Amino acid sequence: MRRVAALLLAATLVASPALAQPDYTPRDPVQVTNAEWTRDAVLYQLNTRQFTPEGTFSAAQKHLPRLAAMGVDIIWLMPIHPIGEANRKGSLGSPYAVRDYRAVNPELGTEDDFRAFVAQAHRLGLKVILDWVANHSAYDNPLTLSHPEWYTRTPEGALTSPAGTDWSDVADFDYSQPGLRRYMTESLLFWVREFGVDGFRCDVAGYVPTDFWETARAELDKVKPVFMLAEWEQRDLHARAFDATYGWGWKEAMQRLVKSGEGAGPIRGYYAAQLETWPHAAMRMVYTENHDQNSWDGFAAQIYGEAYEAAIALSFVGPGLPLIYNGQEADNDRQLSFFERDPIVWREGRHAALFKRLTALKTAHPALHNGRYGAPLIEVPTSVPQDVFAFTRGGAGGRVFAVFNLSPRPQQVRFAQARHHGHYNDALTGAAVSFTSDATLDLPAWGYRIYSESK
Repeated sequence: MRRVAALLLAATLVASPALAQPDYTPRDPVQVTNAEWTRDAVLYQLNTRQFTPEGTFSAAQKHLPRLAAMGVDIIWLMPIHPIGEANRKGSLGSPYAVRDYRAVNPELGTEDDFRAFVAQAHRLGLKVILDWVANHSAYDNPLTLSHPEWYTRTPEGALTSPAGTDWSDVADFDYSQPGLRRYMTESLLFWVREFGVDGFRCDVAGYVPTDFWETARAELDKVKPVFMLAEWEQRDLHARAFDATYGWGWKEAMQRLVKSGEGAGPIRGYYAAQLETWPHAAMRMVYTENHDQNSWDGFAAQIYGEAYEAAIALSFVGPGLPLIYNGQEADNDRQLSFFERDPIVWREGRHAALFKRLTALKTAHPALHNGRYGAPLIEVPTSVPQDVFAFTRGGAGGRVFAVFNLSPRPQQVRFAQARHHGHYNDALTGAAVSFTSDATLDLPAWGYRIYSESK
């Protein structure tokens, strides 16, 4: 009797649709549809307050032809909204203390000035994204009075800054409130519809629930294709919300190897982890400087020193979405003030030509394109793996071959595999080069070479 019952149960299980065999077909975890113009995009972060002596949209607009000629594609404007006065830091305050999400800071110009800036950028083939601060507002944002229920409270009922921070000039939002979610989404839509902006860089995106971002992205894409960059490092953000996330691990690996002099190990580890644990379609923003960490005296000279140029080059030819911070091309010689006026002194910097060549290289070679559009990195083993990191990207006929000596020691490099064999041109000088089994390469401390395959 037990055998009959078992057979009947087995037959029922086989026939039940609910217990059908699972589908083992691999699925792309990145469901976001990237705008076509993000394919080979290079980002440029622009701090309107410090970008010109005037600190205005109209003055910054005059630089747009230069930026277009440099090859950048997306202009990321730091927050452009009116700044709170309550608990203000410094005399001008932090642009991340937003007092009105649907207005322009009058210090930067008028709404018409901003509309003209966006229109000129579009005429030049550039896109414009806004820095968006969804997690918190200024303490004197009118929302604190009209919708007090939208804010996090202390046990005593007072407004409070985000937990664990020293952000004393901002009050934390409570995203359990549907009304807040609707208001914030409609505010994002306002800038896309009314001013034509092309997306957003989202401040501390991980402090805001992912499902909010997913809903907002779906609504934005109904208006037009947008680009969304999260200031966070989390795979799930790529599923249905963001095109790109911060590659903090890249920055940390580069800083570590430069400071310690230990060689290529940290960056090799970063790229290995990227390959194993992040979707290929996920764009990861990599950079040597940004508004939190700049500039030659404040960051680059102290941290990168003689490795600075190699770090810039690797951010363009390795997998990643490269960022140029305003003033890098002018060899900005100080850390820009955050709460006061501190205009960049513009001059022809010694790395301006390098940025232009690297952006052109990235545009010209599909292997170097972003996320799903680019080719994976394939390491080429060398005789000095502790110090040298060599790799190819792309298939035969379209490969880019790069060799980086990530150490303070000169190296003569031999190659242990044939993965790179072929005929190339030096991507920065144009010189013809062939690599066969007996080829060697001499690299100075922190030296590098980038080659594009000849056709």
